[in-house]
Amino acid sequence: MIGHVGTVTAVSTPPGKGGVAVIRVSGENALAVAEKCFVPKNGKALSALPPRRAVYGNILLDGEIVDDGLLLYFPAPNSYTGEDVVELSCHGGPLLTGMVLEATLKAGAIMAPPGEFTRRAYLAGKLSLSDAEAVGLAIDAVTRAQVRLSAEDSRDRLSSAVGGIHDRLLTLLSSLYASIDYPEEDLADLSREQVAEGVSSILSDLSELGKTYRTGRAILEGVPAAVAGKPNVGKSAIFNRLLGRDAAIVTEIPGTTRDVLEHPLPVGRALLRLSDTAGLRETDDPVESIGVERAKTTIRGAEVLLLVLDTSRPLEKEDIELLALAKDFSGAAVLLLNKSDLPSAWGKADLPEGSPAAFTVSAVTGEGFAAVTAHLEKALTDEDLSLGSDAILTTARQSAAIDAAKNDLSACLDALNRGVPIDAAASMGEAALASLSEIDGRTVTGEIVDEIFSHFCVGK
Repeated sequence: MIGHVGTVTAVSTPPGKGGVAVIRVSGENALAVAEKCFVPKNGKALSALPPRRAVYGNILLDGEIVDDGLLLYFPAPNSYTGEDVVELSCHGGPLLTGMVLEATLKAGAIMAPPGEFTRRAYLAGKLSLSDAEAVGLAIDAVTRAQVRLSAEDSRDRLSSAVGGIHDRLLTLLSSLYASIDYPEEDLADLSREQVAEGVSSILSDLSELGKTYRTGRAILEGVPAAVAGKPNVGKSAIFNRLLGRDAAIVTEIPGTTRDVLEHPLPVGRALLRLSDTAGLRETDDPVESIGVERAKTTIRGAEVLLLVLDTSRPLEKEDIELLALAKDFSGAAVLLLNKSDLPSAWGKADLPEGSPAAFTVSAVTGEGFAAVTAHLEKALTDEDLSLGSDAILTTARQSAAIDAAKNDLSACLDALNRGVPIDAAASMGEAALASLSEIDGRTVTGEIVDEIFSHFCVGK
């Protein structure tokens, strides 16, 4: 796994001007680094002061005082990383913060790469891999549901659910191992048939747990969604109405939108990564044609299609073609029948049979949008799942591990039912155990760990 050994340092507060900035130092020489750039006002040596108690003093760079601030020392193993940790709090000016960071570097620390402090916490056993992932998710959260699903009790429920399944499978496999090791002694607690019944039960539970990823992904990662339609049907106005602000330029001139705009949009508990696209039409304008191609690419990559139609004008051939596109869309398609504030030329009754769910809306008055967002939340999440009481998968890595365990257990169950030699069935069960162990990082490759921490910010 990538990462640094030794003592590392980084700014752990966001960049920019603020009241306070925190520079974190972690490693076996953290206190020695601090002693070279921080002098307590009480004149005592840092090593003589009690840990986990704020100390007021001067911060030095090249022997000169650059600021006064506070120092907190957390000796190993009772720290976030499990190592000796020092946190220096200074005034939060960008230049000043950089100078304090420079002081720690000149005192012997090296710059921490993104996610290094949380990586060290994981390697020290302070956090499971799921805990570490949740730290990154909490930092990136833009909705309350994301914060809720990243919280410690949510992680504990998932860990408990996976751990319970792991232990049940281990108990079943122990009977198979006993049959292998002592074939003449009849030491197995369960018969082959009973083990098969147990594996079948576990498979059912894994399937139910696997289904929760649909909700977890919709909440934490967000689902790509595209607002599409012909030019001048009100796509950008609807985009702005959904977002609650003027993010896209709106004019009466067809073809105003030339590029794809993307913004996050909370829809109940779910999150849409909403894109406004150029109007779909044939055009000789080279710039607009690029926008149309980008719109088509965005629609192909979307999992939610919001097709906007103008009910103030009669349905045209292009509208029928777009309705066919929505009907064949592989994800969740919704028809937004816009301009209900104007006299209608047609309505829901005129839609072709089998069309997706349709809502009469007005980008001008806001009519109908509450029903649209309620429909989308229901389509993207399981309303029966509670963020406060249910175990929910939150990452693609966790979902893939569950799928791998299901595949191995299905093979194991098939082997047991067909009378395949017990050692072959046991090996398939072992593979499922290994996949379950990957969820919280008990057994996981270095490449997976590197990928997870590569998305963290510096200082965390």
